[in-house]
Amino acid sequence: MLHAISSKSATAEEIRAWIEDAHRHTLNSIGGLTEEQLHNPRVPFVNSFLWMVGHAAWFSERWVLRHLRGLPPLKPEADGWYDSFEVPWDERWKLTLPSRAETLAYLGAVREQILSALNGGALDVESTYFHRLAVFHEDMHREANLYFRQTHGCPAPADWPEVEPAADPGSVQGEIGGDVEIPGSPAYLLGGTRDMPFVFDNEKWAHPVAVKPFRIARTPVTNGQFLEFVEAGGYENHAYWTLNGRLWLAELKAQHPAHWRREGGRWEVREFDRWKPLPLRFPVIHVNAYESEAYCRWAGRRLPSEAEWELAASAEPDGRGGVAPVKRRYPWGGDPPSAARANVNGWHRGCVDVDALPGGDSAFGCRQMLGNVWEWTADPFYPFPGFELDPYREYSAPWFGSHRVLRGGSWTTSARLIRNSWRNFFRPQRNDIPSGFRTCAL
Repeated sequence: MLHAISSKSATAEEIRAWIEDAHRHTLNSIGGLTEEQLHNPRVPFVNSFLWMVGHAAWFSERWVLRHLRGLPPLKPEADGWYDSFEVPWDERWKLTLPSRAETLAYLGAVREQILSALNGGALDVESTYFHRLAVFHEDMHREANLYFRQTHGCPAPADWPEVEPAADPGSVQGEIGGDVEIPGSPAYLLGGTRDMPFVFDNEKWAHPVAVKPFRIARTPVTNGQFLEFVEAGGYENHAYWTLNGRLWLAELKAQHPAHWRREGGRWEVREFDRWKPLPLRFPVIHVNAYESEAYCRWAGRRLPSEAEWELAASAEPDGRGGVAPVKRRYPWGGDPPSAARANVNGWHRGCVDVDALPGGDSAFGCRQMLGNVWEWTADPFYPFPGFELDPYREYSAPWFGSHRVLRGGSWTTSARLIRNSWRNFFRPQRNDIPSGFRTCAL
């Protein structure tokens, strides 16, 4: 199946550093949680913290130790606990899982066995692919643990990454808003390109799509902007909502975004276990696709398609009113993310002002297209033309048609994981994820 994968070779030292960093982040994502919190209450779509850590260890063992190296299972019974496609979500809550100490020992044993074979030099393409796959998978579950802490009102992790210098404070002053004019393209290349070090199967391959000229908001929608919708009766006026949105409203009886409340005449938001005044210049977060669409109808706007979103993030003007035949890996160019360009990796310990981090602007002037909040698009999640399954066959294919595409990453996303072509996907009713949105003109 190796014809289907995309990977460039890496050195053992690079992979070792990634594995150790991912392990450190995983421990941080559950650090300080009590035994009761590790066995968190059952919430739709959410797994227990303890299961998530064991599953991350099992996945690395499955693909690196067992598949790549041909080693026997460390824990033969682990398949019955942690194989997410053989153990349905409902069944996971009936399992008697190993204790915290046993789970962490399993995680550590998998890590040590993987590291023991990394003795220096360059890895071949196949080995690089599966090591990266395991690290990226652990990164995704570490991100999920962070927003699970938010869902359950757990304290923020105590041990955060060292914060790098942020943008000039002067950049966050002034009026927020405005659109950016994006020229169309008759053949914009949507998706991952073959020169990338790694892409997942749902990004393959870049293919030409026609995109008409459009106007997209320079920044994501803020809490202050969304508050206007709430106070205008947006959750009560069903004319703004799709049928599925109205069904969700009826079931949840929602009147405002998750984790908001009105207290003593002012609006507050819960960040982990603490209530704080609602920061009006921060992006609205933990809203689902239905809420995003309803706001757009109220505001006379719309969500971008994923092709529009990716073009705005990755394309460059050609100087003649069109789009140049180049594609940036990140909005700002080819250099990897830093805390001065993108709010990812927990570097800023939460969301930041939507006008911060001007160093991360796209060529057309869109801000924070990577980081801060995942952004809903208008498109359902479907394969690109010529889709081929990767060895991890269950990553994308089971979710085609039932999920919605999000782009851009959030403040909880791993810096090594995110790029302009990355396609995230969740069910449209999910508001536990750190998701927001930006709008386009009609």
